[in-house]
Amino acid sequence: MYIFGYLRASTNEQDAQRAKSSLKSFVEEKDHRVASWYWENVSGASLKRPELMRLLDDAAPGDAILIEQVDRLSRLNDEDWITLKALIQEKNLKIISLDLPTSHTALSAHINDEFTNAMLRAINNMMLDMLAAIARKDYQDRRRRQKEGIEKAKNDGKFRGRQADLNKHEQIYKLRVINGLSIADTAKLADVSYRTVIRVAKRYKANEPE
Repeated sequence: MYIFGYLRASTNEQDAQRAKSSLKSFVEEKDHRVASWYWENVSGASLKRPELMRLLDDAAPGDAILIEQVDRLSRLNDEDWITLKALIQEKNLKIISLDLPTSHTALSAHINDEFTNAMLRAINNMMLDMLAAIARKDYQDRRRRQKEGIEKAKNDGKFRGRQADLNKHEQIYKLRVINGLSIADTAKLADVSYRTVIRVAKRYKANEPE
């Protein structure tokens, strides 16, 4: 069994390397190693992920996909999640996620009987579906709060001026508040000052519904 690490690329190189280090240590503690790493640069809410598709092409039946959190794969709408699961099941691949203990049994060599393996697969699939549903709801809730917060701020006249400024404010809000990027990363991506990031994020957060 080959193990392929699947990671989301981050604007914060330290965070990305931390995730890789955690996965590498986890696998080595189980006397396995990661055969190859795949770094994805696109949104986790889209199925258009070239690196994931490349991983699926490279993997052989019985291999495993190693991830840090289930939402790295599952933050999709229902149709896309079903499609992705079908692709994974078609190749008989295992999913091993640090935040899903039932998936760790894929690394246990002592579980050999067919009944136990079937039960563990069933439990793991059920947990994957449940965590996928939670990840989707969390993503949808954050998007809804984002939209409501922006609309409330506009209606309250908190942000006046050119449309370009409003678009910039929305970009800052998405990067800093919704996606949780650091002030430095947000400022760099939005091409604004640290002070602007702090000011805009604070105003939008104050307008988020409870």
